[in-house]
Amino acid sequence: MNLREKILSKKAKIGIIGLGYVGLPEAVGLANVGFDVTGIDLSKEKIARVNRGDCYIEDIDKKEFKNAVNSKKLRATTDSSVIKNLDIVCVCVPTPFNIYKEPDLTCVRQATEQIAKNFGSKEKLVVLESTTYPGTTREIMLEAFSSSGRKVGRDFYLAFSPERIDPGNKKYYVTNTPKVVGGITKECTSLASLFYSQFVERTVPVSSPETAEMTKLLENIFRNVNIALMNELMLLCDRMKIDIWEVVDAAKTKPFGFMSFKPGPGVGGHCIPIDPVYLSWKAKEYDFHTRFIELAAEINSNMPYYVISRISRLLQRQGKPLNKSRVLLLGVAFKKDIDDVRNSPALKIIELLLKEGVKVVYNDPFIPKFKEDSIYMKSSKLTKQFINSCDCSVILTDHSCYDYKWIAKNSKMVLDTRNVAGRRANIERL
Repeated sequence: MNLREKILSKKAKIGIIGLGYVGLPEAVGLANVGFDVTGIDLSKEKIARVNRGDCYIEDIDKKEFKNAVNSKKLRATTDSSVIKNLDIVCVCVPTPFNIYKEPDLTCVRQATEQIAKNFGSKEKLVVLESTTYPGTTREIMLEAFSSSGRKVGRDFYLAFSPERIDPGNKKYYVTNTPKVVGGITKECTSLASLFYSQFVERTVPVSSPETAEMTKLLENIFRNVNIALMNELMLLCDRMKIDIWEVVDAAKTKPFGFMSFKPGPGVGGHCIPIDPVYLSWKAKEYDFHTRFIELAAEINSNMPYYVISRISRLLQRQGKPLNKSRVLLLGVAFKKDIDDVRNSPALKIIELLLKEGVKVVYNDPFIPKFKEDSIYMKSSKLTKQFINSCDCSVILTDHSCYDYKWIAKNSKMVLDTRNVAGRRANIERL
């Protein structure tokens, strides 16, 4: 039975390297349509939790997760030697940047090495899903898999299909979000598209891995640039004493030619702050400088500093110096209703406040504690007395469960960076 027949009959054995926000939902989706799925991860804690049916990703339907584990269709291991017996391997590992704002593809390279080492004699389809710069699939994976005399399109098939997970999104998830697929050869694209079509409603084949890689970057750089535009206009409106939120609401009434974006304390998550860095770094190889994209990234990365200046301004009105104040931050997740602090602007804001000598406390119902570099904090319980003991409350993440009216009523001053607290005398919007 060839690989195409195995896919159609659901007899292909699937491996997912990386059981995070991308890998685990995909593993559950595949298991629930009948595939035999093995999750591979370095974290012993994640492996143990998956194997005992303990789901740690909020967006996954808990019944589907339990069904996948209880039916023995989904299992997890730290042992990469299982790759020898797999037909399809999807790589869903982190792709961060280093302290010099350069791409860090350590996890992709490690996953590639493990696949090459344990390739075995079976024909395999390998798909990279991690966000990266154009050329990664061909330059890193193709080279590694071809080095032992294997021929792409005959002995193995290789493609890139960017993840499009949006944490906290209740409308779009793994199975109903179209999947872009670009293979090294036409057959690679065809096989990868066939595979994803078994559990995703629509696949979008493109001509190459580079096209698929650039598609992912475009999607997120588009958002980054437009958020930066709103943030810059917000800075201008602040000086001109114009309410940016009223401007946005008025502009939204135009039924054509305008797409609404909002200003805020900065951008976070795995993709939006990182994708511009990946593309700008790769562009330099072609003697091209992405000035517009880099400027947008610079504007967004400077927003936490602006938030600090606004906090300081509010405190000065109370006659409180910044270094003798207690500031409550509401929400540290990078977006509403999720438990993810990756690259959250709140982390930079905390760092800057601590450097100024501020007593910083936070509350986030989704994140009871976190450790980032040398900073370790626990979420404080919200009570009238606790909120009132703080000199300023700062809304950084607009979680749906917050009672903003109650928070404002019991706060001395509120800086609302998300325009969710309404209008009161003690509320100032970003």
